[in-house]
Amino acid sequence: MAAIPAWRSPDLPIRVGISSCLLGEEVRYDGGHQKDAYITGVLARYVTWVPVCPEMEIGMGVPREPIRLVGDAAAPRLMGVTSGIDHTVRMSEFSGRRVDELRGRGLCGYILKRASPSCGLERVKVHAGDGPPARTGTGLFARALTAALPLLPVEEEGRLNDTHRRDSFITRVFAYRRFAALRESEPRPAAVVEFHTAHKYLILAHDPAAYARLGRLVAALARPPRERWLDGYGLGFMRALEGRATIKKHVNVLRHIMGFFKKQLSAAEKRELSGVIGDYAAGLVPLVVPITLINHHVARFDVADIRDQLYLRPHPKELMLHNHV
Repeated sequence: MAAIPAWRSPDLPIRVGISSCLLGEEVRYDGGHQKDAYITGVLARYVTWVPVCPEMEIGMGVPREPIRLVGDAAAPRLMGVTSGIDHTVRMSEFSGRRVDELRGRGLCGYILKRASPSCGLERVKVHAGDGPPARTGTGLFARALTAALPLLPVEEEGRLNDTHRRDSFITRVFAYRRFAALRESEPRPAAVVEFHTAHKYLILAHDPAAYARLGRLVAALARPPRERWLDGYGLGFMRALEGRATIKKHVNVLRHIMGFFKKQLSAAEKRELSGVIGDYAAGLVPLVVPITLINHHVARFDVADIRDQLYLRPHPKELMLHNHV
């Protein structure tokens, strides 16, 4: 029996960076927190959090004066609201050092506090002149993080309330960890082909054109890949999974998979599976319904070409992400 590739191991550590206040730590400027029930409940069972509070870590303390972004949204200053103290240099230097340290921690993703002048990913208020602030900024720490780790899945906690964004983010977190494990294994071409093949339908559900491009890249691999090659594949792989997985794309994938065992189904079973896929296409049932039935038939008929597809199990089923998309 062939050994299971390291990147398929269910025991891979999943480390995710996070704004400390989202875990309930009382580090906000007013001594409060922004504890998130989903993050500290369901998701916490499957990830190890790596908390960061930039303001606390540069010594601003609790309670503290509120801060805000001021000036040009492309290069804002980080200023005390009342005192006008400029924290820009201190925060920028800290962010560079902290992100370098986090790079070595093997993070698979990051969840940032929305609207924060240090951690906000987008639409952070930027004050300029006497008019109302424009929501055009990015927090200084968030800017450093995304610049240094461009492939790392990053989201704000508020956007995770959208079930599609939540599914996309967590799918990318687990995919990022699998790819990191592939790199760590110093893979031969056959291992890269196996990894790519196992992600076929997951990629197709997000970006069919990217799957074709990545396929050509893998097909041309004749010797153990160098770091530069893996960088290029990883970029294409993670960018592909950023594509929106629409109902139409899912339906195309589900019907394609059904074709592998359609002849083995009875007439009644064909009608049932086709009907369930049709119900999903019409928005009557969530994605978990057709996927559960397909998994049942794949196990029943031992369909080798589909059995190992990550599309059918991109993350732990206990997270119930496909119950809502």
